[in-house]
Amino acid sequence: MSESPNGPVGPVPDACVLTGSEPFVGMEGTTVLDFWRWGMSDLRANTLRGVVAEYLVTRALGAASGCRVEWAAYDVVTRDGIRVEVKCAAYLQAWPQHRLSRITFSGLSARLLDEGLGNYTGERAYNADVYVFAVQTAISHDVFDVLDTGQWDFYVVSRAAVAATGYRSLSLAAVRALAGPPVGISELGVAVVRAHGNVSEPE
Repeated sequence: MSESPNGPVGPVPDACVLTGSEPFVGMEGTTVLDFWRWGMSDLRANTLRGVVAEYLVTRALGAASGCRVEWAAYDVVTRDGIRVEVKCAAYLQAWPQHRLSRITFSGLSARLLDEGLGNYTGERAYNADVYVFAVQTAISHDVFDVLDTGQWDFYVVSRAAVAATGYRSLSLAAVRALAGPPVGISELGVAVVRAHGNVSEPE
């Protein structure tokens, strides 16, 4: 068999929602839950913390269904069709630090995946209607708890406002200047609707 088989691979089926009880074939007594415990227990890690932020926003907006799509152009679609991009940052990390991390949000604009071609094409653009900048606010490991929604601040900004900066990355100070005060998770739904409805797109 060649190392790189040629030919069409067909459409990608939707991911199944796992329960954790699914077994690894050929490894008796080993399940997906064992894998989750091994590989995904430290929610302080950058990658997993970002996924947690997306999940919190998804749940707060009442949009949780199916599975997260890694390559999607935006992270959440509300029941009203508002496309939301979630960016996450924190002062504390899972590794030793000499000082608190500087809060910066990157990747605000991106190219879109052409599913027909199987690669990213076109110019970079701001692809969501609303941007939610999520900050895990703990500054001491004694209290650092990613699962405590009271430790999260959410800054909500319209696409028009983000695009007007022309930047792919924004500091926390810049985000605050655009969004104003942060909201808590219980206020997030109203803030997203307000950001989407009150600011029109530039011509």
